[in-house]
Amino acid sequence: MSMFNILYKPAYELVEEFKENPDLMLDYVAKTYERIKEVEPKLNAFITLRSYDDVVKDVEKVMSRLKRGERVRLPGILVAVKDNISTRGLRTTCASRILHDYIPPYNATVIERLIKEGAIVVGKTNMDEFAMGSTTENSAFGPTRNPWNTELVPGGSSGGSAVAVSTAESTIALGSDTGGSIRCPASFTGTVGIKPTYGLVSRYGLVAYANSLEQIGPIARNVLDAALLLEIIGGDDPRDSTTLGISLDGLFNEVMDSEYSLEGVKLAIIKEMVYGADEEVLKVFYEAVNKLISEGCVVNEVSLPIVKYSLPAYYIIAMAEASSNLARFDGLRYGLHIPVSGRSWYDVYMEVRTKGFGIEVKRRVLLGSFVLSAGYNEQFYLKALRVRRLIRDSLMKVLKEFDFIISPTMPVLPFKIGERIEDPLKLYVIDVETVLANLAGIPAVSITCGFSNDLPVGLQIMSPPLTEPKLLSFSKSLEEVLGFRDLVPKGV
Repeated sequence: MSMFNILYKPAYELVEEFKENPDLMLDYVAKTYERIKEVEPKLNAFITLRSYDDVVKDVEKVMSRLKRGERVRLPGILVAVKDNISTRGLRTTCASRILHDYIPPYNATVIERLIKEGAIVVGKTNMDEFAMGSTTENSAFGPTRNPWNTELVPGGSSGGSAVAVSTAESTIALGSDTGGSIRCPASFTGTVGIKPTYGLVSRYGLVAYANSLEQIGPIARNVLDAALLLEIIGGDDPRDSTTLGISLDGLFNEVMDSEYSLEGVKLAIIKEMVYGADEEVLKVFYEAVNKLISEGCVVNEVSLPIVKYSLPAYYIIAMAEASSNLARFDGLRYGLHIPVSGRSWYDVYMEVRTKGFGIEVKRRVLLGSFVLSAGYNEQFYLKALRVRRLIRDSLMKVLKEFDFIISPTMPVLPFKIGERIEDPLKLYVIDVETVLANLAGIPAVSITCGFSNDLPVGLQIMSPPLTEPKLLSFSKSLEEVLGFRDLVPKGV
């Protein structure tokens, strides 16, 4: 079997092959590390990569479990993990100088669940610092590059995870999504990304940015792999009081066996979500929409004027929660440790945060502290919370009338590294399609619907809370109709 054949095989197919012949796992790992050695210098997808020998030891343990007849659902499958998800004994930096040498003493719940099912963490992936960004440029470890064109951004903040999956440096990956941080890089790299219903996946062990918005979710090269990964990481967790107590057992088989007919499926396009998107993106998006209409989907445009308030509401809430969550990084409890003898707490605190945080994190903490301050809390933060509720209610009304809401995942094509980083507003505005799902707590998927200038364009599908089986079954049907899955980037 050639290197590319085994590396670009779907995880669900590899699982069956490994169960029949566990020794194949060693070949798979060896070829993956060859691939990493080949492409990683060009891409910078990983912050911390585990040694080949350590991974082989883990593979041998999984092989023994299989030979003893244990049932595991992801035997030997390599998983890349975003570097804001805690991994016991493996450095977790959040791409920040302030956590440069932090090694967690425990695993996040999602990591425990993966290990239980035989999956193996290959490394921790690059990201925007503390998940604050949409390009994976705001990293203390340098930017990650897009494998379709290495001069371009891969999206963010889970850019490293998406790039690792896209280039077969891992078969599947975990990201986190606060306002599009899984779906944005999925769109820019030609992969599949899922933002689950809020509370469906435990956040225990996720380094917090904005608690009420963020979710851990899968990145894969096809919908079925994403469904398999979501089934394993989802479900109730007593250590996270926001989990919903919903079991996802059987999700993969349900999606695998589904023959979701597109005939009569009602799709809504919200006018305010497509207004202002780049012409190249809209051309590809509407070509895909026409294809779906030809397959029997019923597509209508609807107007939702409140959508224009989604970005300001999102950024006020996210920044307020960030300022609160990041207060713990003071050099005493967490963060950089510097000499304190004879110095005031104020001086130590200021130096730690000045040296430890990058400019985007400082900007968001500053703005978040402002909107929470006396005299402005009512004017900004509480008003944003009320707008959030109105946005959710408006979306739910649309989803009562339609099966799904569709849009481009991103309003722009991937752009050059450095092109927008100096202008925060230019960066914030590209989240306009994705923040709605986080504000409303509903699930959303990004799949590839076409190409423009040899760059992938993502299609976003949103559905009501806890409808992941239906959403993923529909997404699988779209994947089959549109013909884009298991894509191999041309840039590396």
